[in-house]
Amino acid sequence: MNKIEKQMLVILNKLRDTYYVDAVKAEFEAEGTRVDELLRLLEIARRANLKVALKIGGCEAIRDLIEAKQFGVDYIIAPMVETPYALQKFIDAKNKIFAYEERSDVKFLVNIETTTSYSNLESFAKIASINNGIQGLVFGRVDYVGSLNKPRDYVDSFETTSDCIKVAECCKENSLDLVVGGGISNSAINSLKQIKNTYLSRFETRKIVFSSEILDSNIIEDGISCAVQFELLWLLNKREYYSNISKEDNIRIEMLEKRVSQL
Repeated sequence: MNKIEKQMLVILNKLRDTYYVDAVKAEFEAEGTRVDELLRLLEIARRANLKVALKIGGCEAIRDLIEAKQFGVDYIIAPMVETPYALQKFIDAKNKIFAYEERSDVKFLVNIETTTSYSNLESFAKIASINNGIQGLVFGRVDYVGSLNKPRDYVDSFETTSDCIKVAECCKENSLDLVVGGGISNSAINSLKQIKNTYLSRFETRKIVFSSEILDSNIIEDGISCAVQFELLWLLNKREYYSNISKEDNIRIEMLEKRVSQL
């Protein structure tokens, strides 16, 4: 591990021990995490004894599911699942890749992040709850308000929080996990507490997944700040990694350019 990664590990240990952190997160989808990046994140997370959540590319991203199985992640989230048919496709895909005895090691979830998926909530809950279905729903606030043609700061509005509470009620009734993400900052704390009063399993920033238990404490703001520090170090480490790769052949390139110029 390099210097930055060791700093990341220190922060993860602090997040685990003090701030009720459950997992770190990567995305093949919007974040575009590459395999070598995921492997680095996996090593750091495992050294911190934390779980790893991975958002795959879609409801039937078979290769992503295969890689998730090979790398050994703990949560798999399918994005932009808008219809009962798409949810069933995800269930069929994950059951194809993960044998029956392997499924108990992973929790499978799908995103509720558009008005279309929200309108299908009851159908989602029914399908999710079947034998070998899925274990939870993730309410993606930023994409959800985008689908309403609302600005990003609408994520903390009364209306958005009310919609999320309806999802919470549905998840509670059907024994499904509920995770809330999208625009999680200090301004989201009041909304998260309101949702938890109904039901909330976890909430997540771009890279860190918190247990909802932290919302019962007075350290939530410090926890979010710590999560931001981790993400910043993650991006700095990523930039340095690819910067070094871009420079590793410079000497040979210069030598070959001289040869070509002499031909």
